[in-house]
Amino acid sequence: MLTGVPDLSPDWLETLVALAYALAALAVTVHVLLTKRDVRAALGWIALAWLTPAVGALIYYGFGINRVSRRATRIGTFQGAPAPAVPAPPALLPEIADLAAIVGRVTGHALAPGNAVALFRGGDEAYPAMLAAIHEARHSIALASYIFRGDRAGQDFIDALAGAQERGVAVRVLIDSVGSGYVYSSALRRLHARGVPAARFLHTWLPWRMPFLNLRNHKKLLIVDGAIGFTGGLNIGNEYAATLARGDYADDVHICAHGPITRQFMESFAQDWAFTTGETLDQEIWWPPLAQTGSVCARAVRSGPDTDIGKLEAILGAALAQARSRVRIVTPYFLPDQKLQFAIAQAALRGVAVEILIPEHCDSAFIDWAMRAHIQFLSEAPDLVRVCPAPFDHAKLMTVDGEWCLVGSSNWDTRSLRLNFELDVECYDRALTGQIDALIDGRLARSRPLGRAALAARPVLMRLRDAAARLFLPYL
Repeated sequence: MLTGVPDLSPDWLETLVALAYALAALAVTVHVLLTKRDVRAALGWIALAWLTPAVGALIYYGFGINRVSRRATRIGTFQGAPAPAVPAPPALLPEIADLAAIVGRVTGHALAPGNAVALFRGGDEAYPAMLAAIHEARHSIALASYIFRGDRAGQDFIDALAGAQERGVAVRVLIDSVGSGYVYSSALRRLHARGVPAARFLHTWLPWRMPFLNLRNHKKLLIVDGAIGFTGGLNIGNEYAATLARGDYADDVHICAHGPITRQFMESFAQDWAFTTGETLDQEIWWPPLAQTGSVCARAVRSGPDTDIGKLEAILGAALAQARSRVRIVTPYFLPDQKLQFAIAQAALRGVAVEILIPEHCDSAFIDWAMRAHIQFLSEAPDLVRVCPAPFDHAKLMTVDGEWCLVGSSNWDTRSLRLNFELDVECYDRALTGQIDALIDGRLARSRPLGRAALAARPVLMRLRDAAARLFLPYL
């Protein structure tokens, strides 16, 4: 043996590998202990790191570290002009007025009074209105969409946006990397070819900076001239319009708002655009003075894995706690965590009529399986849930006591509540809430109860399959 050369015998190699494994598992343990709020999640990550050599640490590096929170802290939040404090409308029931105060404390944002809000069902109603607003834009257009296809629906938007850019309108388009194609996005390529400034949220080819499998911008926003704002659950693609889809389509609900609330929409977009591109949208064309145009008091609710984490979950829980007569929830994915499960059960035990509407079959069989298993374990939910047949109901709606409604991009699952960047709008208005309740009535009329007995009667192998799918709940 040559002197000065280390002995790399199998025993030495095993020792080095064992040491590397122990150091990696220890590093994961330290990071988990210092950063994870949920005790069960912390225990799970620590067990994975120690019980699966090398693989556990790599999985944690890829999925368990919230890199976005750190980047968001460095970039900061765009601050528009401060909005004046607005009290809840005086005609509200006391418990709804209390809810308004709670949401204000959670979000740190004031209510925006004096808005006119219109409802649209699906792309067949919403797309023409959105395209008309783009065609009529004079100064600025900001559009964000989780999914932006390059199909017929998408091409109509590409042509309209490019036309606006050509006539001198400032246009910015933000799409999500996962939702609109990480490797190749035909919509992005066509927008760039037409000279439209467009970017992909959280897109990178550096392996150590790829949180894309887990963190997504799920917002759907269109703000025209800083004064007209569209948002809701509607993506851009043929499958979201019955007249364009080939076969099954996704039914959804979108809103159009005129009035002060659009500033909060624009603040959300400007923050995400600066986060992605480094460009600050601070010109006057993005922030015009906004007059009151209607009677709806509204507030945008941002949520995401940064400084807004946990906010929407707190608001949903508060809405359930404040309800006195009726709560209605429409969501395509119903996988609430234990805190929301408890809030639902408590509302039902107080005598509140709780109605939860989910699709009979959603767009993922795997999520269908997980939902059935999850619902079976909820103390009250099996007898509160109804399933609606095709078309796939992609709407995200909630109403409380006929006075308060919530519409937006968030689902009732861990992905929306903890991992995605989302935007929802809460509205305090009986007439608008009544319109949404009417939409829900139509869906309920076609639905049937899911039922505890039907869930328990499924074959054992089916229940095992569903229960196994439920284990992936944090990432569904």
